[in-house]
Amino acid sequence: MLKQRVITAVLLLAVLLPALFNASPLPFCALALLLISAGGWEWGRLNGCGPGLSWLIGVLCFVAGLLAWQFGWLNLALPWLWSGVGAAWVLGGAWLLQRGVAGWPLVPRALRLLIGAMALWLAWLALAQARYMGVNFLLSVMVLVWVADIGAYFAGKAFGTRFIRRKLAASISPGKSWEGVLGGMAGALLMALAWTLLDRSVATGGASFYTTLAERHSVPLMLLVVLFMAAMSVVGDLVESLVKRSAGAKDSSALLPGHGGVLDRLDALIPTLPLAMMLVSL
Repeated sequence: MLKQRVITAVLLLAVLLPALFNASPLPFCALALLLISAGGWEWGRLNGCGPGLSWLIGVLCFVAGLLAWQFGWLNLALPWLWSGVGAAWVLGGAWLLQRGVAGWPLVPRALRLLIGAMALWLAWLALAQARYMGVNFLLSVMVLVWVADIGAYFAGKAFGTRFIRRKLAASISPGKSWEGVLGGMAGALLMALAWTLLDRSVATGGASFYTTLAERHSVPLMLLVVLFMAAMSVVGDLVESLVKRSAGAKDSSALLPGHGGVLDRLDALIPTLPLAMMLVSL
């Protein structure tokens, strides 16, 4: 399993890194659209669709991305869109987690498919817009999610439920603890402060997410935003776990050997990327 994980990770990085650091944003946006479309296919399978309908959902995600590209949305300010998407994630995420695993199948399947396809398309659009804002900006958002996840893992392993006896969401993801969430938030805060200092001392090629917020508002507000983003990354992870548990699936697919599926790798980014665009467009 470890060997597979390493091989898959190396192959992905060999493709994605040159595209990410290309002078033009287009190669990375195109690769990201392919991945998001694969996520659409996985979403169909997780919601009980047959092969044909699952492929159709992936194709619809791809076509929606091409249309947004054609209409010039990739470098167009869309504060109205991102505000609506951000509100939908905060309220909708809370509603879904409150209803739990048993509540997901009660949502009409057509609505579930539409929600997933829209969420994936909007995540790609936010990813593409972030890349147009600069590699430094995009990486600062993505690394926030990764650091929060890593911090949560190690804090959860170290402290378990030693201080807060109640599990975070036992019926959805039994392994997650409040100690892990707090550890992830602490790691994200430290990383944001370090990144902001690095922006001031090194020419990093465009402002990061943290510097953008700190310069427009203040450092304390930026740190509050980082806490909020770390919390919403947990929401994204839990929502995908809820859907997988409802479907009786361990992974969203086997597209990425050793890592599961595309949604398993992008779940926490799906809400946080649109939220980042909302927060910098306000």
